Amino acid sequence: MEDRRGYDRDEIFSKKVKAGKRTYFFDIKSTRANDYYLTITESKRKVNGDSFTYEKHKIFLYKEDFHKFVEALNESVDHIKTELMPEVDFTQFENEDSENEYRDELKWE
Repeated sequence: MEDRRGYDRDEIFSKKVKAGKRTYFFDIKSTRANDYYLTITESKRKVNGDSFTYEKHKIFLYKEDFHKFVEALNESVDHIKTELMPEVDFTQFENEDSENEYRDELKWE
């Protein structure tokens, strides 16, 4: 009999972020005890001969760590922006996603 523990979690919310060859998934799931947690998955497309495969890395984030995680992430990003790369205008990347999504939509029409 196949062990399906962990696969029966209800997915509550999902957000997909495309970033070049990588895609990030932010998924909120529920536990059996009606608690919630966040999984962050990085999916990276790799060429494998004539086809491709996906390499995935996953982080499970629980409610008691939300604040610390977000605080550390923001502090790290701010450090890169202000201390390591102050000359870069990071606002140029803000519209890039919406433009790429629009181009992706046009491909399907």
